Amino acid sequence: MNVSATLNAFRLIRNPSLCLPHATVPTFNDLPVPLSAAFATLKPDIRAVVLDKDNCFAVPKESVIHKPYSVRVLNHPRHLVYDKFRSLLTTYPSPHLLIVSNSAGTSSDPSCGEANLLFSATSVPVLRHSTKKPGCGSQILEYFRNTPGSQVTSADQIAVVGDRLLTDVMLANLMGSWAVWLKDGVVENRNPVSG
Repeated sequence: MNVSATLNAFRLIRNPSLCLPHATVPTFNDLPVPLSAAFATLKPDIRAVVLDKDNCFAVPKESVIHKPYSVRVLNHPRHLVYDKFRSLLTTYPSPHLLIVSNSAGTSSDPSCGEANLLFSATSVPVLRHSTKKPGCGSQILEYFRNTPGSQVTSADQIAVVGDRLLTDVMLANLMGSWAVWLKDGVVENRNPVSG
C-alpha cells in the first residue's frame, strides 16, 4: 500500500489542481527532447528529469527498457535514427536524469536488487527513497542538490515524467516542478489516477 499517495490524496479536496499536468503526451516515444519543448510558450529551464519506471518506459514489474523506446529505427520515413531513451540520455546525461519508482529503490525493494537491475539496464541512477511518490519530493531535491554536476538549484528546474496523476503529476506539483503526463503507458492504463 502507498501510504504517501493515500494521505496526499486528501490535499486534492483543497487543491484539485495538484493532479493537473503541465504537459500531456501520448507515450514515452512522444516526449519532446529537450523536455522544455513540451511546455509550449512557458520555456522553463529544465536541467534535470525524473522518470517513473512502471508503465512509463518499462512494462510494469520489469526492469528493462520497453523495446519500442530503445530500438534504433533505420528505415524511418525521414531517415532518422529513433531511440527515445538514448535521446534522453544524450540530452540529460548523468547526473541530470534520475529514475524514481514506487517499486525499485523503496521499502518494496529492501535489498535494492530491482534498483540495481534497473541501473544496469538503463545506466540511469535509481533513487533510494523511504517515502513513496508523491511524498518523496524533498529526497529528489536533496539528490540533485548533493550530486556534483547536476546544476539544479531549485525544483522548477526539474521535470517529472510519469503515467499516474496521483503519484507522478502530484509529486511534480507538490515539489514546484514541471509535470509531464504520459496519457498512454506501455500497457493499457485503466486507471490513470493511481496504481
